[in-house]
Formats: sequence, C-alpha cells, structure tokens
Amino acid sequence: MATATPTRTDAPARPVGTATPDKPVRVGDLLLERGLVTKDQIEQALAHQKEKGHKKLLGEILVELKFVTEEQVIEALSLAYGVPFARITPRLADPKVVEVLPRDFLERQIVLPLFLVNGKLTVAVTEPSNVFLVEEMERLSGHTVQIVAATARDIRTTLQTHLPNANVFVIDEMVDDIQPDELTLVEKQITDLSSLEAGANNSPVIKLVNYLIHSAVQEGASDIHIEAGDGMLRVRYRVDGDLYEKMRPPHQMLPAVVSRIKIMAGLDISERRIPQDGGITVMISKSPIDLRVSTMPGKFGEKVVIRIIDNRSSLTNLEKLGFSFGMLERFRSAIHSPNGVVLVTGPTGSGKSTTLYGVLNEIADDSVNICTVEDPVEFNLAGINQFQVNEKAGFTFAGALRSLLRQDPDVIMLGEIRDQETARIAIQAALTGHLVLSTLHTNDAASAVTRLINIGVDAYLIAASIRAVLAQRLLRKICTHCKEPLELAAPARRALDKICAGTTSPATVYRGAGCNRCRNTGYSGRVGVYELFTPDDETLDAISRGATLQEIRRLSRASDPLTLQLDGLEKVKAGITTVEELISATAMG
Repeated sequence: MATATPTRTDAPARPVGTATPDKPVRVGDLLLERGLVTKDQIEQALAHQKEKGHKKLLGEILVELKFVTEEQVIEALSLAYGVPFARITPRLADPKVVEVLPRDFLERQIVLPLFLVNGKLTVAVTEPSNVFLVEEMERLSGHTVQIVAATARDIRTTLQTHLPNANVFVIDEMVDDIQPDELTLVEKQITDLSSLEAGANNSPVIKLVNYLIHSAVQEGASDIHIEAGDGMLRVRYRVDGDLYEKMRPPHQMLPAVVSRIKIMAGLDISERRIPQDGGITVMISKSPIDLRVSTMPGKFGEKVVIRIIDNRSSLTNLEKLGFSFGMLERFRSAIHSPNGVVLVTGPTGSGKSTTLYGVLNEIADDSVNICTVEDPVEFNLAGINQFQVNEKAGFTFAGALRSLLRQDPDVIMLGEIRDQETARIAIQAALTGHLVLSTLHTNDAASAVTRLINIGVDAYLIAASIRAVLAQRLLRKICTHCKEPLELAAPARRALDKICAGTTSPATVYRGAGCNRCRNTGYSGRVGVYELFTPDDETLDAISRGATLQEIRRLSRASDPLTLQLDGLEKVKAGITTVEELISATAMG
C-alpha cells in the first residue's frame, strides 16, 4: 500500500468564525478574507453565473474565469471546515481500497477512497461541507469515514488510473465508427525495428492512434497533444486556439502509442532521451493531410505534439478572412505593388501564415515568378516555388534569400524575418524591384518599424521600402446554433465603454449559450481583426528621421484610426464575436 504524509485522524481545531456543516460560509467571503480575489472579481463571477443561467458554484466560476486556481478554492474550504487539504496522486491511493465504493458513485460524486486503516476509511472529496455525502459513504462501505479535501482534477486523474478497464470502452466503441478506408497512412520505408515495435503494432494501439488523428481532423483541431503525467496519460486537442481534453487512455499505453507515432513519422523508436521531429502524410476521405510530429522527453515519459496541416483549407480568399471593405481595398493595393515590403505581424497563432497564403493565392499568375522560403513549408501551393529552410545543413533564411535573388523572382515570401542579415537582404531585394512578403512578431502595426530598426536596418531604408504593415489577431466566433442576446454585467459594460470611447457603444451584444455542436463552449470557428498601416509621405519622412514609436503611431492613426480593438468592436456590434474575446485577444493591441 502506498504511503502518504501522516495526517491527524481527528479534525483540527477550527479557527474562530470558521464554518461548520450547519453553519456554512460563502466561498467568495473565504477567498476575499485570504486576499485571493477582489470584490470586483466576485461581482464579475456572480454576474457571469446569472448571465449563463447554469448551476455552477461560485468557486467553479472563479476558476473558470482564471481569477483563482482550483487548489486555492479547495484549500480555503478545507481550512474553513477544519479538514486537511491533500494533493492527490495515483501513487498515494491504495488500488484495492479504491474499489471499496461503487464505481458509478465515485465518478458521480467525484470522491476517492485513499486507504483503510483499522476500519477507518480515508476519502478525498471536493466538498468538505457535505455531511450527507459522508453518511452515504459510510453506509455503502460499512466503515467509518474521515475526509480530506482535494481538487476534482487530482481525484479524476487517480480514478482513471486505478479503476479497472476505465478506458477500454472509449477506444473500442469510438474507433469502431471509423471505416478502414477512411484513414490511410502514406507508407514510409521502415528499417529500424526494436522490441517496442511489437506493442506499437498491436491492433488496439493502431486503432487508438488512427482515431485520434481522424477525430482531430474532423473536429478542425490544429494540434494533438499527447501528455504523460504521474500515472496518467492525457490527450488534448487545440481547436479555435484553445486546448480541451479529448480523452484519457490507460497510462500503460503511453510507450506503445508514442512508438506507433514514431514509426509512422519515420523516427527512431529506440531513442527516448532526446527530442525528435518528423512528418506523416495520411489520406482522410481521399484527401492528403500532412502531420508534423514533435517528441520531447519528460519526467513521466515522452510528450508528443502533432501539428495538423490540412491542405484542403490551405488557400483562403482574402474576402473570407474578416477584412472590412475599405481595409481590404488598401491592403490589395499594397500587395499588388511592383516592389517594396509588406509585413504581417502578430503573436504566434494569430493567423499570419494564413493571411500570407491568401495573398499568394490572389497574386499567383503564370506571368509572375513567386518563390517562398519557409520553416517549415506549411502548405503545398500549385504553381509556386517553395523552399524549405534547413538550419543544420546551413540552408538558412538569409542564405536561401541570397541564392533566391539569382533565380529571377518577382515576388518573394519569407516565413519570418528573424535576424539582421535576413532583414537587410529582404530590404535590399525590395529596393531592387522585388515585392517581399514576410512576418514579424510585434503587438501592433507601427511597432514593426521600430522592430526592424532594433534588428539593425537603417531607418531611411525602411522608409524607402515599406509599403504596408498588417497587424492581426484571431477572435473566436459565436456559435450560430446557440447564439443569443446578452445583458452585460457592469464590469464588462465599463470595459466595453472604455474601448468605445468616441464611438457608439453597441446596445445589444451576443454570446453562445453552449450546445453539442460547439462542445458547450459557445464558440465555433475564428475571425480575424486587423490594423493596417500604410504610411503616407509625412509618416515616411518621420520614419527616415528616426521618429519614436509614439510619433509613428500618432501619424498612423491620424490617417487611419481603425485599431485592432476598434476593428474587433465592429465585429462585436455585428454579433460575430463576444466582448470577452475582444478584450482578451486585443489587450496588447
């Protein structure tokens, strides 16, 4: 039986004014007293509870809004009720004792029997105030019960580890829905086999991996995360920019699952001490899907991330990206320039590559030589010359760009401007008659100028070559199947009014109530919000003189006041997205 840090079997003395089962306290008051939340955050959570109309407890909503952690809520409750707080791991619980209570009861009530000593059963619970739950556990188990408080996440993780055959039904039943010809691996020659291959080629493992890939593609996921914990295996999908848990297979399957993916990607299954990268191509519904595989050794086993590159949606028309009419006309004018630099900026995952592919799709023509230098090549584009950077072989962005200029290009797309050498060659290419498209990581459009200066490009060269800078973010769209009007709480209304300063605040805003089609998130799909910087002569003169970022921003907004937040505001008014998404995604804009 696993051992644990000794805890007192008798309840510790309660501080004056703390709760008892017949004198409960409010979790909001507990957290306020401990300085973990503010009154304003409590008000927001209560308003959220009222708006959503659900039955979630205040503590759950505070965690959902990321004001506190689940551990902080449970620890505060445990202190108030004089119950020990415990951080539960699968090693802490005795597997034989877990089965003392019925499985459906454990999963329904989120409780975990830990160990049985001298007829006294210690059980981890999430609600230390529930005396009726204690009485029910004593009746079902036939033992005296003492409780400790623990988080629902820890309890569920341990239950899924120790409950017999906890996930077999998930694999067998869900995978059977996939027909054999729906997902086909484009086979690679495999020459390095080891003892792990036997487990990796077992039918259940193959079915599970196929299911994960197939369902992720069907759900529109961009990434699959396979993560190992202490006696736990978790699979998460990233959909519309957010991760959500898909399933928890038995943790014993981890080595076989990782090995199966490595075999598919042509990686070394005997090497588990260093990171590896590879690729897989599968056919789903007769369409090729490229998968980028990355493995990383961790404390409890290898973590695998599979990036999904769905070529079916690689080329997007600019009209579908969410541009306003006027901004799209100005952006089109810039990308049809015979020379110069057009930059797309934003953080990782903001859709920069999608926008650039949309640009290439629009300007592609048999009379134009378009070349790209990427790391990696995201999508295969017909009629366009694409080159993959290989740093290990010395084929860098700067080296590729230098060689590419001898290939008579008209348009050059660089995946990213990372260093001084690449930036200078790109600027020189723009000044010698080429149109250069690339990306930068900056918070807004005007910051691209100072970023290039900081990299080492002379200000006068930037002023001579820059044609446009497009800053962007992605906001989740409200699910059209559960869309409904929303009465904003006072804190959210104040935040919206601040954004609307000088413009009309929307009388009605919307939200997604949550349904099966959007996995009860209220969101489905994403839309871009944009800020376009097309410097006029006055702004170019200021840049060449070495103007500050504040001056460049002022000149930019004088000619076009539409910032990221204001563009997002228009989409809130149109009922496309929510106020929460606008505030969250454009906080740095």
